[in-house]
Amino acid sequence: MTSTTAGKLAVLRDKLELAHEPAGEAAVAKRAKKGIPSARERITMLLDPGSFVEIGALVRTPGDPNALFGDGVVTGHGTIDGRPVAVFSHDQTVFGGTVGEMFGRRVAHIMEFAANIGCPCIGINDSGGARVQDAVTSLAWYAELGKRQEPLSGFCPQISVILGKCAGGAVYAPINTDVVVATEEAYMFVTGPDLIKSVTGEDVSLHDLGSARQQAENGNIHHVAKDEAAAFDWVRKYLSFLPSNCTAEPPVVNEGIEPSVTSDDLELDTFMPDSDNAGYDMHDILLRIFDDGDFHEVTAQTANNVIIGFARVNGRPVGVVANQPLMLSGSLDAAASDKCAHWIRLCDAYNIPLVFIADTPGFLPGLEQEKLGVIKRGGRFIFAYACASVPKVTVVVRKSYGGAYAAMGSKQLGADVNLAWPTARIAVMGAEGAVSIMARKQLADAGDDAAAVRQGFIDFYNEHIATPWIAAERGYIDAVIEPSATRLEIRRAITLLRDKAVEPNPRKHTLFPI
Repeated sequence: MTSTTAGKLAVLRDKLELAHEPAGEAAVAKRAKKGIPSARERITMLLDPGSFVEIGALVRTPGDPNALFGDGVVTGHGTIDGRPVAVFSHDQTVFGGTVGEMFGRRVAHIMEFAANIGCPCIGINDSGGARVQDAVTSLAWYAELGKRQEPLSGFCPQISVILGKCAGGAVYAPINTDVVVATEEAYMFVTGPDLIKSVTGEDVSLHDLGSARQQAENGNIHHVAKDEAAAFDWVRKYLSFLPSNCTAEPPVVNEGIEPSVTSDDLELDTFMPDSDNAGYDMHDILLRIFDDGDFHEVTAQTANNVIIGFARVNGRPVGVVANQPLMLSGSLDAAASDKCAHWIRLCDAYNIPLVFIADTPGFLPGLEQEKLGVIKRGGRFIFAYACASVPKVTVVVRKSYGGAYAAMGSKQLGADVNLAWPTARIAVMGAEGAVSIMARKQLADAGDDAAAVRQGFIDFYNEHIATPWIAAERGYIDAVIEPSATRLEIRRAITLLRDKAVEPNPRKHTLFPI
């Protein structure tokens, strides 16, 4: 028995050294073969240098002489850009990073820590899911962790980084966080190919089942990074736009720069193609109307007919939703609706104003969209916007037709400031479809002149009906502006709305079309 202070310090150092690499040289060799960092090295890559403080390094299952320190997870806190964050990282070399009792207790503690001090909670996931040998104990702790996500949801940012092959509970927990980031080499699925084959007889490849790209297309991953370093860089930038919690203010960067019209602004006056059907990249507009040309896109690998992400207006973060004319002409569909609804809810939770840039011919029609539930999913998009209490600004740059007019930030749905370019076309539908309905009889009677008659009706419709002037006359648009004024008009609107407050309804909660 050690009785001296020096001896006790030696015991401490031995235990900490063992805790640093619980599975020993075998773990080092395993990681070297896979070419992956350790759980602690991953945390170091994410956090500010030297800021990590580990909690519970000497935790292990009591009464088990073979128990390993850490129980398969590293937990603690540190800083990102000087702001506190809580973090946990699965150790794939200890029980495959699966959840046991002490694992669960450690992660539960760090989640409670995040809730108590009001800071983001980041999970670095590389786990096989539940620990089979721990039976119901593992399942119980997964449920405990799920319960602890609820107090954090909408209060502190929750971010999941998916690395390696994550299964079962190791994907159910991440999907309930704010955003999920993965690397190209990551996988996530409920059950693996072998178990699926044995239970259902279905033969499916690991790639088709749960590759990061596939799950991004499925709407389960918000960003796919080329490698772990890129994933952590994306998370750091993402957090730079968010407050530490819903009661705090996000960072303000370079407030007050470029207070007058710039050469980039003036380029917008000649930007929009004269042809209604000509495509252009919406990113080219976004980079000109927000601060520093800085736009942090989210969910860029799926539903590319709509663009979402963070930008800054006069130094302050805003959440952006914009149609992309290069994809499906900017139409809204089921996948885009889910993408937008989630983004609106996220921005509203953290009091981030919303700026909508509209150029859409409407909701995408068709049997496949009906099967995918475009009614329900489009309804979620519309309802999410109506429920959002943050400042909301809309700029219609070209088409705004049909139900998409309402969904893309109409004044009637709750937008605070609505602006339009002179190139805007606001109507029930485009000229071609409208003329087919409104002039059906005249076209039928025109005979050989039908094409010329049709074109005449189309020209009339575009000149006198599908314009911003009718909407402006009725007050549905607050102002028709020169495109070069857009950046400064958005700045004025966001500044005006900074102290907007909405009295909460006493009800328990709304009912989404789920």
